[in-house]
Amino acid sequence: MTKMLPKVWRWLADYVAAKERWVIGLMSGTSADGVDAALVRLVGQRPDHIETVAFITLPYPAVVRDAVLQVCHDGDVATLCWLHFALGELFAEAAQKVAQQGGVSLKRVALIGSHGQTVRHLPPSGRKNHKASWRRKVGTLQIASPAVIAFRTGAAVISDFRAKDMAAGGQGAPLVPLVDWLLLRHRHKTRLALNIGGIANLTVLPASATAQEVFAFDTGPGNMLIDGAMRHFTNGAQTHDHEGAWAREGKVRQELLSWLMRHPYLRQRPPKSTGREMFGEGFLRKVLAQAEAWRLTPCDVVATLTAFTAESIADALRRFILPKVGKVDEVIVSGGGANNPTLMAMLRERLAPIEIRRSDELGINADAKEAIAFAILAHRTVMGLAGNLPSATGASVPVILGSLTLP
Repeated sequence: MTKMLPKVWRWLADYVAAKERWVIGLMSGTSADGVDAALVRLVGQRPDHIETVAFITLPYPAVVRDAVLQVCHDGDVATLCWLHFALGELFAEAAQKVAQQGGVSLKRVALIGSHGQTVRHLPPSGRKNHKASWRRKVGTLQIASPAVIAFRTGAAVISDFRAKDMAAGGQGAPLVPLVDWLLLRHRHKTRLALNIGGIANLTVLPASATAQEVFAFDTGPGNMLIDGAMRHFTNGAQTHDHEGAWAREGKVRQELLSWLMRHPYLRQRPPKSTGREMFGEGFLRKVLAQAEAWRLTPCDVVATLTAFTAESIADALRRFILPKVGKVDEVIVSGGGANNPTLMAMLRERLAPIEIRRSDELGINADAKEAIAFAILAHRTVMGLAGNLPSATGASVPVILGSLTLP
């Protein structure tokens, strides 16, 4: 019977009917350091079983990373246009390599979920406002051409995940909370899923929570300011504080930390999201100017920025989470920040006595979690299931996310 249907409907019918599906998730976050690619095997509709088969990170060439950071700050349209296709090629290459590492032919990969690279994110203000109007300066833009990815890999691609949630009045972020609920909820423990990428975000998973009881938000900068300071102080030779070495050598300077903690975003009530527009190069220049006025050493600046990430996360817990849930049993950490032992030590100090665990302890690669999430979200899109949580993003309704590009 399916042979009588148009090709696109045959593909959809075959995907829905399959007992298992090989799906690749592609992600580059606000750190803009490369493409994370995860190959996962999914069973069931929601899905019910998720197995991560392979994971890689394909670093950006320096010229591409510099162009991404430029476009995020003040780039021109010609650079944006070139990057859209250049990143499509790199995302496709990452998909090819992760399939090869997993020992799976790309012909068996039914679907790719590509978040792309965010170059501008303009969420609505925290107050509820779902009125459709072009006058609202709201929008989001992720690049990495899905047409290029689909053509190079031969797989269907779901992309542009954030736009539908924002059309429904949401922040368009964070989108991982639904996946956190699928993977990390516990019958008896209240958990926080903390992802520390360029921006840090928290998903609150009350014990035995339904999806509607989950809430989440961006707490503020994760690695973004630390990475920016490292590029500044080393003239681009180092793009991050490897194993927190600079922060460990430095001293947290209270005058700078107090100044940072007065940032108005930290007091803004959820739902809320942020990015380079607020904590990128423009804000870093202000930080460096303050540090120069106080004659702080480079290591002291990196140490204080690391403390700012930890303290802003702890502040969000005290300000917005504990008053609602009363008690938190565990914090499950993922993202690049989980690999910074100095940052993790600062977090443990500030969040004690709450137990802090890497997501690897629960079978989820801490570096791969967001790539895994977009594989799952792409699957839910094809299955006709919502991918956002209005309790996390502030959207008026649950929506099916993303757009489909056929190979």
